[in-house]
Amino acid sequence: MFDGFIKVAAATAKIRVADPDYNCRQIIAMTSECARSGAKIIVFPELCITGYTCGDLFLQRRLLSCAEQALEKILKETENCDALTIVGLPVPHFGKLYNCAAILYRGRLLGLVPKINIPNYSEFYEKRHFASGAEIGCSEITFADQTVPFGTHLLFQHEQMPELTIGCEICEDLWVPDPPSTQMAIAGATVIVNPSASDETVTKDEYRQNLVAMQSARLICGYIYSSAGDGESSQDLVYTGHNLICENGAVLCQSVNTSGIIATELDIQKLDGDRRAKGTFRGTGDGYRIIKWGGTLENTSLTRTFSKNPFVPDSVPLRSQRCEKVLTLQSLGLKKRIEHTGANKLVIGISGGLDSTLALLVSAKALDMLGRSRSDIIAVTMPCFGTTKRTRSNAELLSESLGAQLRTVDITDAVNQHFRDIGHDPSVLNVVFENSQARERTQVIMDIANAEGGLVIGTGDLSELALGWATYNGDHMSMYAVNAGVPKTLVRYLVDYYADSCGIEQLRLVLKNILDTPVSPELLPAENGEISQKTEDLVGPYELHDFFLYYAVRWGFSPKKVFRLAVYVFDGQYSKKTIYKWLTTFYRRFFSQQFKRSCLPDGPKVGSLTLSPRGDWRMPSDACSDVWLRELDEIQLED
Repeated sequence: MFDGFIKVAAATAKIRVADPDYNCRQIIAMTSECARSGAKIIVFPELCITGYTCGDLFLQRRLLSCAEQALEKILKETENCDALTIVGLPVPHFGKLYNCAAILYRGRLLGLVPKINIPNYSEFYEKRHFASGAEIGCSEITFADQTVPFGTHLLFQHEQMPELTIGCEICEDLWVPDPPSTQMAIAGATVIVNPSASDETVTKDEYRQNLVAMQSARLICGYIYSSAGDGESSQDLVYTGHNLICENGAVLCQSVNTSGIIATELDIQKLDGDRRAKGTFRGTGDGYRIIKWGGTLENTSLTRTFSKNPFVPDSVPLRSQRCEKVLTLQSLGLKKRIEHTGANKLVIGISGGLDSTLALLVSAKALDMLGRSRSDIIAVTMPCFGTTKRTRSNAELLSESLGAQLRTVDITDAVNQHFRDIGHDPSVLNVVFENSQARERTQVIMDIANAEGGLVIGTGDLSELALGWATYNGDHMSMYAVNAGVPKTLVRYLVDYYADSCGIEQLRLVLKNILDTPVSPELLPAENGEISQKTEDLVGPYELHDFFLYYAVRWGFSPKKVFRLAVYVFDGQYSKKTIYKWLTTFYRRFFSQQFKRSCLPDGPKVGSLTLSPRGDWRMPSDACSDVWLRELDEIQLED
């Protein structure tokens, strides 16, 4: 449970209808199995102690008393189990019968939560047997030889991790217009459990999955849904044990047409942090009784999947859709800026690298949207000391393939004259040597834009902004920055997608060649005609930095948690020492380079994260990084 991770399980045992003694043995065995795997929350289906399909047998006193005895046995057999366990059974109270979830922990019955919405349509006739718990609120009941809270307004909060607060609704409660879980989440519940008995029909599983996932998204919560399965009566219906565990809209795992156990980890810190970041989520806690549970925190072994490229979908079809959407958003943003300014031309400094390539593709798409000729793009290549034949050739072929004007302005003489003006020895290959070229290139394209009535289109991406990997008032500056919301790992996929979908062979070939070219600013002299300055050798692998960016900034994770996830995800690819080195670099650069982000050009947000000072990210340029770096100092690097 360190770092906010908690292992949870949804379990569906094979039962016998109207046989509580048999069913409780199955529940006890499954509870032990889940607990051995480290699960701290275990959810069983609705009415699992008796079976959901007992019909009028629910009116038999014998069945009800046996169900209560079975619960007592489960409590006794799980008294050493450090897991909050939820089981379903019928509970008689004041002349009525309630369909309840019993919340158990270490032999204690913490509470009984009755179902509120009792279905009585189509195949359901629950009102024949059960009353709604809507009017109960919160009272007490003596049941299973314990006096416990009984009602719909109960929340179960972990003693050592109070942000782990659990609310319970039952089956139909989720399917109504205003599910009880909504108010539970507003009151502070970060995890909703749902013991259910949802029968299966064609396409119902898809609807159920969407319903659970979307409720978890609306409430920014974890949602554990356990449904009845094998052993329920098939007299008129079929139950398949479709269990789901979702987190903030994502389906972490589910079972398909089978009973058994599914388990994964929920990230409670992530949920809690996202709620705090969204000022519209106003938790109150009013009207609910808080019941404490839980022991000491333990380390939770991770089994769930985290993508190495969190900005890029793993699914090829979804990735293609995402790429098309991002390109469209970038182009629409630029289209609006062209219309507003009445720009005659778009001026882009072309290097033959990925970022300027993407900016050129977006510019072409924007002009297509406006019904204008792509010849309104002026692509300017500005060779100097570090330019290689390969990148220059790619820049020229790319411009030709897209129908843009190509201009070549060799800046070597201008930069050497500048060195003479400021007294710099050109044999000293320091930051002056490098940045003078970047600033000269920016001056050239700015002046061409002035002469042509055009806009300078920025090429820098989100990852470079995070690291400050740009020359201040050089490639840092433009008149509209189309890539400002696109991380480097996604840039590569966008260019690759365009190559595969453009339908022009020459353009496809040059884009593929650009994709194979090392990322470089080409500011140091080439060696034997090859690129001598490779960005990722200097600043670190962009796949690591984008991973750090996503979890450190988008989700606000601590350095230790980011490190833990990176070690878990990149196991076998990068050593702990390598990850630590570049994570330290990330934090140092992220803090020290904020001044560049404080004066960014305009540019469109296209994903969940942007570093625009006018949008998502407000940070003082002189904030101190010591607190974050000190936590990194505490990490033990022994492999």
